[in-house]
Amino acid sequence: MVEANVCSTSNNWCTLLFVEENMGKVIRLKRIATSNESGTFGVLLDGSIPFCVTLEPPLILGENGMSTPFISSIPAGIYKAHRINSPKFGTTFEIKDTDGGDIEGGNRNHVIFHTGNWSHQTKGCCLLAESFNGNGVGQSRDGFGEFMHRLREYEYFIFQITEDY
Repeated sequence: MVEANVCSTSNNWCTLLFVEENMGKVIRLKRIATSNESGTFGVLLDGSIPFCVTLEPPLILGENGMSTPFISSIPAGIYKAHRINSPKFGTTFEIKDTDGGDIEGGNRNHVIFHTGNWSHQTKGCCLLAESFNGNGVGQSRDGFGEFMHRLREYEYFIFQITEDY
C-alpha cells in the first residue's frame, strides 16, 4: 500500500499507482488536441504504454455547466468503465461515475467505447482507432480490437481523462 506521506494530491502518478493497487486496472486517456470542426483527439495509455488513439466530439457545456448529452465529450476526470453488451456495438465498456451511477449525476448515460472514424459517428462516445487520419482516425476496428484484447480479463477498469492541450 502507498503511504500517505509519499503521495500528494498533485502527484498524479502516485495517485494512479494507489488506485491501481487498490481498485484495479487503470486506463488513461490523454487528450492532446481539440477543434469544433474535427473533434477531440487523444491517446489511450495502459500504464505508460500508448496503445490506441481516440476521437470524441468537442466538450460542449450547457447552461447548467454540464456536458451536453449526445453531442459532447465527457469532462476530464476519473471514471469507472464496466463491461456491457451494447445492442448496436456488441461487447464493449460503458463509462460511469466512480460510484457506478450515470455521469454527472445522471446527465449522461450509455457513454461507451466503439468503432468509428469521424466525430459525426459518435453521440458523445469515445471512438477508438490505430492512427490519426486528417480530421478523423484510421483503422478503427484494429484499435477497438486491441482495446478489447488488453481488457479481456477485466469486468471493469478505472478510466482517467486528462487534457494536455
